[in-house]
Amino acid sequence: MKALPFKIPKSSTDTLIVQEDKEIVLYDKFHQHEEIQISIIISGEGSLIVGDTITDYKPDDILVFGSNVPHVLQSAASDEESYMISLFFTKESFGNMFFELPEFEDFSNFFKSSAYGMKVLSKKQKLKRQFLKIINKEERLDRFTVFLKILKLLKTAKIETISSFISKRAYTDNEGKRMAIVFQAVMNEFNRDFSLKEVADLANMTPNAFCRYFKQRTNKTFFQFLIEVRIENVCRLLSKETEITISEASYNSGFKNLSNFNRKFKEIKGITPSNYKKRLHDSHFV
Repeated sequence: MKALPFKIPKSSTDTLIVQEDKEIVLYDKFHQHEEIQISIIISGEGSLIVGDTITDYKPDDILVFGSNVPHVLQSAASDEESYMISLFFTKESFGNMFFELPEFEDFSNFFKSSAYGMKVLSKKQKLKRQFLKIINKEERLDRFTVFLKILKLLKTAKIETISSFISKRAYTDNEGKRMAIVFQAVMNEFNRDFSLKEVADLANMTPNAFCRYFKQRTNKTFFQFLIEVRIENVCRLLSKETEITISEASYNSGFKNLSNFNRKFKEIKGITPSNYKKRLHDSHFV
């Protein structure tokens, strides 16, 4: 398993990195990198962890991760190929003063918000067209021109931050490896029971030390994290399998007690599971 952080592969002359990922499973290791990342999901869906937040991603989602923001994309179980286009750059990639130019004076909020991870909510189809253009450009100047168009669209697009908490302390390789092992175990086997000792052993720590470490890094306990992963899977099952019942979705996601599930779901989503399912049903007929 690759520890974080890791470096984005690039040549010594690269300033903007354009990367295509076409895999059944996207890069599902918890990681961080110096570069700011702007990605669009062309196909595929799954779960996304950024800081203290677990959410989902799906086709046409546009995601932004700031410099050294830890994140992981876990593809949902499927035979469908996932396809993501990503742009990587730093604020110094084009010169130390590039983003200090008057033309970028409105970008300060963009960079601040990227430190918590972002989803772009508007202008998605316009942005998608530019992403599809940039991968077909071979000349660096042509790619840079399209990149500027993407930035221009992002400047006025509606966005929402994903996380409310990002640890300010950078991960070391060993710390990153610990968290990556724990996250991957939970993301792959969230529907089974975990003991605190088992998870602490995965991180090569005592249970007490692991509890403190995990809370410092994610602003929540391990079992809060596990519950949120399970609830995200319930939401995915309800949206994808229209015939599945709430009790079936909750049981398949690791909840053994329906009343406890209902309470936790409302705490996290702010809505009851039945009302959530009704909204999904109603949206299918809009």
